[in-house]
Amino acid sequence: MSSGSGQPLKVLIAGGGVAGLEAALALRDLAGDRVTTAMLTPEPEFIPRPLRVREPFAGPAARHYALEDIARDIGMELRQDALKWLDPVGRIVHTEAGDELTYDALLLALGARLHSRFKHALTLDDRHLDEQLHGIIQDVEAGYVHTLAFIAPGQMSWPLPLYELALMTARRGYEMDEKVSVTLVTAEDAPLAVFGDAVSQAVAELLEENGIRVISSTHAETPEAGKVALHPGGHTLDVDRIVALPELFGPSTPGVPKHDGHGFISIDVHCRVPGLDRVFAAGDATDFAVKHGGVASQQADVAAEGIAALAGAQIEPSRFHPEIHGMLLGGDKPLYLSAQITGTHGSRSTISDEPTWSPATKIAAKYLAPYLEARDRVAAR
Repeated sequence: MSSGSGQPLKVLIAGGGVAGLEAALALRDLAGDRVTTAMLTPEPEFIPRPLRVREPFAGPAARHYALEDIARDIGMELRQDALKWLDPVGRIVHTEAGDELTYDALLLALGARLHSRFKHALTLDDRHLDEQLHGIIQDVEAGYVHTLAFIAPGQMSWPLPLYELALMTARRGYEMDEKVSVTLVTAEDAPLAVFGDAVSQAVAELLEENGIRVISSTHAETPEAGKVALHPGGHTLDVDRIVALPELFGPSTPGVPKHDGHGFISIDVHCRVPGLDRVFAAGDATDFAVKHGGVASQQADVAAEGIAALAGAQIEPSRFHPEIHGMLLGGDKPLYLSAQITGTHGSRSTISDEPTWSPATKIAAKYLAPYLEARDRVAAR
């Protein structure tokens, strides 16, 4: 084996989100007993966070999956701890608890850090959407809140949840026969521009049908409570509530070289970290501009192929060619959006009210989506 001792390649995955789990499942399929896999994460559970947008509106709660159960199921060691710093020369991860974990190959799948960009706004955290938005939705229903602004920072995170929440809020006001004015402010040049023209046009029509005003190609500031200053233009919106996406920054990873001003980890086309031997990265922690579960899973698959090849699997590692699939909730029925990513816009843009990928889940992941779907079927029985 390529570990140099005839033993299975020792793989360490730092992070227990979409990218980490997808990589673990991919390695099980691609490398089998050529590798042993350990996951380092402080989280006890995996929760598909994109589904949490429904919870503030009394929708079904996102399912919780115990990582201990998943680890046992796929033959992976689980370490409930966090990365503190990396010694790439010794191939040692030092943990917050003071342990030293050695590896033959390392995947950094740590996710991003959330930062509140706007002082006078409610900054969304998709781990706590229900408790964050519950009061606002109640005030909309009771007629206490009539004007809302949903705003995105210039350093764009994944924008789709902002559109879903704006749609759901506007529709809730309509259902309760309360007059609600919703404005969405974004630096994008068109709604969900990352998906390309066809999706942007269809989403713009959906927003208009639901009475949502979109101000695009605009940067927002919140100089005081209830005020949204728009640049360029110099106009100001007066609203009852302001809801904002967070600004994202890379994780704390001493020992990992970074060239991005926001602290994200650089990767090459094979999702390797330049300058570090046998270190890969995937997901929101990387410097790829689009932060999306489907993208994270594609990066994880590319990294897993590279690690499997190191372990001696007969595989030619592929290059990262991102394609995004997004499910937009908030209309009469879900809309399924797809595009290949070219720069900041999508090409081969498609939108449909019928699923165009399978399984048709919020997180389109080659291994993780069918695995979770199978677990859900067992739980339902």
